[in-house]
Amino acid sequence: MTLGQKFKRLISNYTETSDHHPVSELKSRYYKSTNVQVFQAVEALLSNDFYQVTSVSAERGEISANIRMPKKAFLVATVISIRPFETAVDFNVTTETALPTDFGYSQKTVLSLYEELDKQLPRIDRS
Repeated sequence: MTLGQKFKRLISNYTETSDHHPVSELKSRYYKSTNVQVFQAVEALLSNDFYQVTSVSAERGEISANIRMPKKAFLVATVISIRPFETAVDFNVTTETALPTDFGYSQKTVLSLYEELDKQLPRIDRS
C-alpha cells in the first residue's frame, strides 16, 4: 500500500471491502456455505440493538442498516453466491460525522462483523 493510500484511509469516514483491496483484512471474505445460509447469518448479525435494518433484498443479496451506537453510520452488506458452496460477503460502511474522518470507526465495524461471521461460518481462504 502506498503512502497516499494509507493517508486516504486515515482521513476517511468510509470503508468498503472488495476482492482487490490493498489492505488484506478488508478483502472480500468467502464462506463454504450456501447463499441462503450466509444471508441468514448476516441478517441475524444485524438484528441486535446496535443496528436497525432498513432494507432486505434477498434477490439482490443486499441488506442495508443504520448503525445507532456508538456512532451513527450506514451499512450495506452484500452476499453473493460464487458457486454452490462458495459465497462472498462484502461490507460498505459510511459514518455520519461532521469531521472528514471517523478515526477508523468504519474499518473497525467491518472487521468486527467479519470476525463474528468467521465464528459462525467455515471460511474459505482465497489468497
